[in-house]
Amino acid sequence: MYGLPVAAGPRDCPTRPATAPEAAPSIALTLSTSGFYDTHAHLDYPDFKADFDQMLERARAAGITRIISIGTDLDSSRRAIALADRHEMIYAVAGWHPSHAHEAPDDLRDALRGLAKHPKVVALGETGLDYHWLPSRKPAGTTADDERHKLKQADLFRQHLEVAAETGLNVVIHQRDSFDDTLAQLKPFADRVRGVFHCFGENVERMRQVMQLNSLVSFTGIVTFKNGQTVRDTTAAAPADRFMLETDCPYLAPVPYRGKRCEPAFVKEISEVVAQARGCSREELSAITCATAGSFFPKLRQG
Repeated sequence: MYGLPVAAGPRDCPTRPATAPEAAPSIALTLSTSGFYDTHAHLDYPDFKADFDQMLERARAAGITRIISIGTDLDSSRRAIALADRHEMIYAVAGWHPSHAHEAPDDLRDALRGLAKHPKVVALGETGLDYHWLPSRKPAGTTADDERHKLKQADLFRQHLEVAAETGLNVVIHQRDSFDDTLAQLKPFADRVRGVFHCFGENVERMRQVMQLNSLVSFTGIVTFKNGQTVRDTTAAAPADRFMLETDCPYLAPVPYRGKRCEPAFVKEISEVVAQARGCSREELSAITCATAGSFFPKLRQG
């Protein structure tokens, strides 16, 4: 919620030096028959209540075959699981968002263990650290409040990592203004747990730091923004098997929908810009990103 070149083989989407223009281009490509996944969506949000079925139909029409709905607390996680139970194309991730850490119980581990047993819960999260919206930014908030909030976030993040290591699942990571601390907390678990740094907006060097921990990144509609050159550069340099695509809907709608509600169908627009940045076809991009998602989310049935 609103976070090394490889040799090209016959099914690889090759990397190349980043030369995408400053303004994301208008690209007219024929819609591929190859499918894409939206690996990070918030389908349980009220934003989708009025037209949920139509939203899914638009996703199917755009070639989206799998959507992963992400929990932000226990109730949200249960709603995501309920959606996965009702819809074949939907899967769920269960966890507690760091921005709401002050509302979380002291110990989430038993609850996470129970949710992780569901056959369509494919990872834990979203979890991590967020230093952007700290208590001191609100009236009467203090730096002491900030430190307590950071400690609570770190404790919850560690609990997610512990349960992920126990259950064989990976974690969906949110980080905002907290990159170094997030990486440091993941490092002791890197031999047992992989993370996807979702909504990745960092530079190539920071992407490589993530890769060194056997983790990966995921790109949103930011890649289409006029001011998204850094993300396009990172997208172009990402190893072919170490990144995925997502919307983070209802946030971050890509161009030409910027400012409107985002939805899973808009992976189409994201994929067009990513394919151009990498110099490959959407068919190649579909093959590598869906294979990466299938590997990272061990309970995800591909199709």
